[in-house]
Amino acid sequence: MTEIQDADTPATEAGQAGQAQSSVSTVHRLRSVLAIRPFRRLWLVTYLCSVGDWLSLLALTGLVSTMMKSYEWQSFALPLVVLTQLLPGILFAPIGGVLADKFDRRKVMVVCDVLRGSLFISIALVGSPIWLFIANFLVGCCAMLWIPAKESAVPNLLRRPDQVESANQLGLVMTYGISTISGFGLYSLISGIPAYLNLQGGNLEFSIATIAVVINGLLYFTSAILVATRLPELSGRVSAAPAKDAGDKPGFVAMLREGLRFAGRTPLVRGLLIGMVGAFAAAGVVIGTAKTYALSLLGGASTFGLLFVAVFLGLAAGMATAPRLAQRLAYNRLFGVTIVLAGISLALVALAPHLWIALLTVALVGACAGVAFLTGLTIVGSQVQDDMRGRTVALIQTLLKVVLFGASAGAPLLLTLLQKRQVSVFGHPMEVDASRPVMVGGAVIAIVLGLVAYRQMDDRREEPVLSSLFAAIRGRRHTTGMLIAIEGDTREDTSVQARRLAAALRAEGLDVVLAADPEHDERRLRTMLSSAELAGVRAQALVAAAVRADVVERQVRPALDSGSVVVMERYVDSPLAHFTATSTLEHQELEGLVDWATGRLRPDLTILLDRPVTDGKGIGPEHHWRVQRLLSEMAAADPDRYLVVDADGDTDEVAERVRAAVVPLLATRRRPVPAV
Repeated sequence: MTEIQDADTPATEAGQAGQAQSSVSTVHRLRSVLAIRPFRRLWLVTYLCSVGDWLSLLALTGLVSTMMKSYEWQSFALPLVVLTQLLPGILFAPIGGVLADKFDRRKVMVVCDVLRGSLFISIALVGSPIWLFIANFLVGCCAMLWIPAKESAVPNLLRRPDQVESANQLGLVMTYGISTISGFGLYSLISGIPAYLNLQGGNLEFSIATIAVVINGLLYFTSAILVATRLPELSGRVSAAPAKDAGDKPGFVAMLREGLRFAGRTPLVRGLLIGMVGAFAAAGVVIGTAKTYALSLLGGASTFGLLFVAVFLGLAAGMATAPRLAQRLAYNRLFGVTIVLAGISLALVALAPHLWIALLTVALVGACAGVAFLTGLTIVGSQVQDDMRGRTVALIQTLLKVVLFGASAGAPLLLTLLQKRQVSVFGHPMEVDASRPVMVGGAVIAIVLGLVAYRQMDDRREEPVLSSLFAAIRGRRHTTGMLIAIEGDTREDTSVQARRLAAALRAEGLDVVLAADPEHDERRLRTMLSSAELAGVRAQALVAAAVRADVVERQVRPALDSGSVVVMERYVDSPLAHFTATSTLEHQELEGLVDWATGRLRPDLTILLDRPVTDGKGIGPEHHWRVQRLLSEMAAADPDRYLVVDADGDTDEVAERVRAAVVPLLATRRRPVPAV
């Protein structure tokens, strides 16, 4: 966050701060999320459980191999362990979603962790291969109850809805990055104990595998203790509807039906699930054909490994670039578009004649999949209401398991049926491996379902998607303008500074539009409230949102589309803070309403005028203190978008501080005023 404390701050320093902003923005976003203590503790819990998940994969496989001496059983050890963990996702994920929405999520997570820990300890004590597979299946069932409870609780721990994406990034990095390395590394350390201590004789392999399983159980017990004692916030909920008594809650079957109806009748969720089916079907096809495809490239095990490395590198790159793309292309559009692009990329993979082309196109498939996956999780966390979020997460988990399992199992069957074929190209025979047409089929499925998902979720059909997408790839917004908001505690400060900043930017040769008139908006609002005789807080909030939506559609968006710099005082943050300070509504409820009214249009830059609290007209200093505190929290939660300017001083001094901070940041966007 950039702060302007002195009127003599050099313009060069402000310019350097603006240039550095893009390189550190991701770090700032992630640090602002990790600064939230409850989320940071949940992140640690995710680490412990994810390490346990990866460690169990190797530990149980090793234990099965030592129990079963025959070569055949040892060959099937890993597939059987994976299968018994995969089946619960198909059978029990919907149950986990209902439990996450019906009961206290913290208690659900604690019970599941205790059960998982106990089951792993029982595997070590019983020492039976049959019980190992049964217990592993039950562990998978507990995981399917734990995951929806955890994922649906995450957004409630954050300060702002736009932090959901960063939280998802951190969660994916922890689950598939840090925890994977830690789990595999921990197993390597445990497996090396005999060599470290020079131990010989006895059934050492069985003993080491048993130790790994016991440690696995202890990890889950530790997670249960942390959730039970250090994360009471997981029990909190955010819902627009009044809380119901326990006796008023619908039954289990009724909640399951309600969740399915919600997914079916809500275009956003319906499109999300359709797109996920296409993405997982394509992923399953890739998994099922990867081995034979590597052989068709005249490669062996090394080529197979390189293809998987390319996929995961692409996934990491996609997840890293998703936030930047989402700043320029709405989540609802980005999701479907990236699935279509993943399908097109998969078709290119099928046509690739050489290894290096295959690696590039496979990485592109992974990148598109990474963007789509992170975008889908962000949509669930930020746009699906809290009392339906658990069931939505569970539906996605079910689709992931069912479609991925079906596609990865069906692809080898298609390979067996199609076999290799010889075709004639310009009179020359050419051998076509069966993996190529199967991949093309998976690509077609992804493209078709991605288009359906896009049509279901797109809420801005009047804007051409291709031009928006190309602008996003080039690092620009589809609208070439820029929105600057002036926020502060008092209308007198924001009004004067907005006009002074607009004049300063015009003097720099920019086409500037000073949007809205808060006095006029307030008169409209009061007229509408008095004429409609609305006394309820929610009704008044809806009317206020309607006034702001009208300003955005009538003034702000047209000006941005024409390439102007829009300066607007008290855009959403100041009214939001005042409304929160004077009403009984939850801040997150109001933010959701604001996002809907503005079409999630956020300022490119927000100037927060920071001054000591003084008594206002008709309102006591306690109110002003609460408003200033809320505005400061907003700035701290999103430091990349805010400039906090010291507003203590006369009007000229403050105006110069604002000008010195803003003008260098707009140097690269300098645009001359059109001649009249």
